[in-house]
Amino acid sequence: MQKLKSIFLDRDGVINFDKGYVHKKEDFEFIPEIFDLLKYFKDREFTLFIITNQSGIGRGYYSLGDFNKLNTWMLSELEKFDIHIERVEFCPHKPTDECICRKPKTGMLDQIMKDYDIDLDNSWMIGDKESDINFAKNGKIKKTICVDISNKVMTKTKPDFIVTSLGDIKNII
Repeated sequence: MQKLKSIFLDRDGVINFDKGYVHKKEDFEFIPEIFDLLKYFKDREFTLFIITNQSGIGRGYYSLGDFNKLNTWMLSELEKFDIHIERVEFCPHKPTDECICRKPKTGMLDQIMKDYDIDLDNSWMIGDKESDINFAKNGKIKKTICVDISNKVMTKTKPDFIVTSLGDIKNII
């Protein structure tokens, strides 16, 4: 059986605009280019995963039920465009909880790898924070893209590519 080439996507800042602890659909705003980009990946037979830290749950800003409700809505909206996300993995913990799943640690990837045979050498991580890029490096995902819509400069971690628009990713992958 052939290993899956996959795209791992952060949610806030890549799928939707990061407005801080987004947990209601009325606050969730898709980045417009995401639909075209995800269709592009689908056409190239990538398996799509979302990997997201959701410390708002651990901080008590919103509940697991709130997250699940928004997640179900988001996935159904993507399905309207014939975009299938294979799985959403999330970390509900606060940064101080020292869990194994919060990016840049690899617990979420480890969970996915238990169920899927993924070719990490031909997979990509797309994120907007250093923790996303470090997650990829720690998890042996070979290729990384930082979406830097607000032109903030990464100081310590060097992604393979930095883009200022999701549309630019099609020139890379």
